[in-house]
Amino acid sequence: MHGNSSHMPLSSTEENYLKAIYKIAEREKKSASTNTIAKYIGTAPASVTDMLKRLAGKQMINYERYKGVTLTTAGGREATQLIRRHRLWEVFLASKLRFSWEAVHDIAEELEHIKSEELVNRLDAFLDYPKFDPHGDPIPNAQGKFTLRNQMSLIDALPGNKVILLGVREHETSFLQYLNGLNISLGTEFTIKSFNHFDKSMNIFIDHTRETLLSEKVCQILLVKKI
Repeated sequence: MHGNSSHMPLSSTEENYLKAIYKIAEREKKSASTNTIAKYIGTAPASVTDMLKRLAGKQMINYERYKGVTLTTAGGREATQLIRRHRLWEVFLASKLRFSWEAVHDIAEELEHIKSEELVNRLDAFLDYPKFDPHGDPIPNAQGKFTLRNQMSLIDALPGNKVILLGVREHETSFLQYLNGLNISLGTEFTIKSFNHFDKSMNIFIDHTRETLLSEKVCQILLVKKI
């Protein structure tokens, strides 16, 4: 069983499917349906079905029609390593090559498919074993373990609370550029001034100086912890 994945290397597309299934399960706390995968990847359900059969043949997923898809132990390991490579490359691009946080995702999508374990471990050591990527997402270590921390959506903070930005749930370029325009980045401090019950928006002070209004959607995407 264990030898299978090494005898049958995975293509970049197959790896992307494993990552999608992993992320859907993580987000929705349940198995991934064919339609959800199709929407996530941006392809037709019929081609998803073909790919799922291939991945089931390589023992990467458990796939039963109409029951949804889950990763096998081997599939989970592959997905976690892929996420590890992706997030380490994001740190490298942002911290060493000075790419902005909205630019790193697309480049890391290509770099994550370089499979050299030696390269990834050296990259990890070179970056001094970072635990989080430029968007605040946890980076699995070589054993596939993530570091968890106490965080909540900004929407759950109360007036008077002081919080610090730890991460963002959304990596869309336009959203990150919107935050750049407000001078908001990881480590920015917010003080909640008031909560508007009508539209669930929030008035906040950014770094104790500038007051701004954030919509409910933005407040849900920002991950913070109290200070």
